Formats: sequence, C-alpha cells, structure tokens
Amino acid sequence: MKVKFNRAAMAEVLALVTTVVPSRSAKPILQCLKIQADSEGVSICATDLEISITSKITQAQVETEGVIVIPADRFTAIVRESIDEVIEIEASEAVCQIRGNDSHFTIYGHEPSQYPAVVGFDGAGQIEAELDKMQEAIDHCLFATAKENTRYALSGILWEPAGKKLTMVGTDGRRLAKFKINLCGEIDKKVAEEKIIVPAKAMAILDRVGGDGEAVKVQLAGNRIILACGDVVISSNLVEGNFPKYEDIIPTDYKNKLLLNTAATLSAVRRAALLTNEDSKGVKMSVSKNAVVFSSRVPETGDAEVSMAAEYDGEPVEIGFNPQFLVDVLRVIKEEAFEFHLSQSDRPGMIKSGPNFVYIVMPVSLS
Repeated sequence: MKVKFNRAAMAEVLALVTTVVPSRSAKPILQCLKIQADSEGVSICATDLEISITSKITQAQVETEGVIVIPADRFTAIVRESIDEVIEIEASEAVCQIRGNDSHFTIYGHEPSQYPAVVGFDGAGQIEAELDKMQEAIDHCLFATAKENTRYALSGILWEPAGKKLTMVGTDGRRLAKFKINLCGEIDKKVAEEKIIVPAKAMAILDRVGGDGEAVKVQLAGNRIILACGDVVISSNLVEGNFPKYEDIIPTDYKNKLLLNTAATLSAVRRAALLTNEDSKGVKMSVSKNAVVFSSRVPETGDAEVSMAAEYDGEPVEIGFNPQFLVDVLRVIKEEAFEFHLSQSDRPGMIKSGPNFVYIVMPVSLS
C-alpha cells in the first residue's frame, strides 16, 4: 500500500474515528486502526466490538492499493505533531512507513486478517433524517441519560419512529428529556412503531459528525443499528432491556405556568448554586406573581438569593431542584424564552421549549 494524504484532513478524520478506540483492552488489535486504500479511496475504521466507525479521507491519493492495521495512539500522535501539509504512508505486510519532508517513522502493526469485521452500509435507509435535526435531538436528550446506573436500558436513548417523525427520549431516573424531529420521509414499514434503545456513546459519536446539508440514513439489522452520513458509517449494538414507560410521568394536569428568559434563568440558577455543597446542593425556587427567586442555604457557609422577573399569575409555589439538572437543560435550549410548569413541591417540574421539547425534572428535599 502506498498513499499520500492531506495531514489536516487526516487529523480531522482521526479525531472522530479514535473516539471508538478503547484506552485499555485485553485484545491489543482493538487499540489499532485499519487503514484501507482501494479504487474508491482511503478509509479508516476502528471498533471496540460493540461500536465501530468507518470514515473516508477526502483528500488522499492512492498510488498502490492495500491495507494496514497500526496502533491508533502512535499514528494519531505522528499526524498531530507533523508540520507537513502532505504525508505519505507506505505499508508492506505488517510494517508501515510514514514519511514527511524531514521525517521518517516506522510502525509495526498487526496482520490485517486478524482485525475484526466491521459492518458497512448497503442499500437504502429504513429511516432518514437531516443531520442537523438529528444532532439537535441528540443535544436535547443525551445529557439526561444515565452515566452510571445499574439499569442498563437507561444508558441509551430511546428511539420511537412513527410515520414521518422520530421521538428520542433520554432519562437517568431523576430527569427525562424528550425531543421530536421530522424525518425526510415515511419510515420503512419493517421498523414502523418499533422501539429501540441506542447507546449514548453511539449517539455522542454521531453528534460529532460534520457535514452541512447531509442526511443520516439508518438501517436496523437484528440487534444492531447502522448509521450512514456522508463519508462516515457508524455501527453499534443496541441496548437490551426495557425502557421505562416515560409517558406515565409526563404531567398533564399542571395549571401553574411561568414564562422565563432562558439566558437570565441560566445565570440566576448558576449564581444561586455558588454556595451549595455535597450535603446541601439543592436550590429553592420560590414563585410568586411575576417574580421568581432562586435561593440556597448552607449552614456552615452562608446563603444566596437571586431574583428575576417572570410572566406568572398563578398560585405561589416553593420547590427545590438539583441546580445542575436545571443548568444542563438551559444550556441546550436555543429559544430566547421557555415555559416552566409547576404543581406542588413534591411533584416534578416540567420545562417546554418550542413544540418539540419536553423536560421533566424531579424535585429535591430542602430540609
């Protein structure tokens, strides 16, 4: 194999592909990248056996076709530190030569035949959506998924395709985010009304894919999901288990509704939380006519109080929240203002932004 490629283009691809490479593994070959050059160009793939990603390099010239498997960290470091605009790779068997204008590296790799098979994308997509809409949904749901939870199903995002719409839901048991997007067309009847749970890691990788005006094509094959977008193909195992019946916890009887400025509320919550600690990390939200006060009190530290105006004409309400759960959602809301629906102090708060986003957050005790 002999290939010349643009260093910047290669660095961009590596930044995405290496997110799959495990930092530790009992199988050293999983810490490697598979670089393949053929008549269609140059592609790089990585896998941890649960998630795999393949990306083509747009600015590459293939002189001799071939394949090489080399350690990801070494190759990435060489590309990152290089000062050359163009770098050349020449590989024979399991030995890879990397050359720049004033540099020459030799890397010993693995036998390509030993590298695990990586799933590709063939045929039409069963679900198709615009990339920017898909990423907007991911941004609004990913932060609410469980980072560490014994309930495995909560470590992913629920997909509910129906008609020309896709609903995504993420929850960690203490908060829940739901976002709905329009698809490019009707979904394949084979996956209509089918509920699947996509791992948070796979969703985070898709969220990093670049490409203006690109579409994401989706195929479901057994217990795997395959996503194709431009020059990138992501394949992942689906999360097994039952996702909670989230519809049951979305309130439908709330009458107290506030209209709040997004940026002002984010600032108020962050300031009110400055004096909180692990033992007293709740922030009290006191709502009265056209006013909201966010406050916190830590006996050994002091107290904080931040007031702001709001459109509200309901009954006075006092309720406590984990401030980080409010900060997380306010960071992803793009609209200038949002609705905050409340009931009693022991019932969850509900945030709505536009027609497609609903966020449920459980209250905390302040006593």
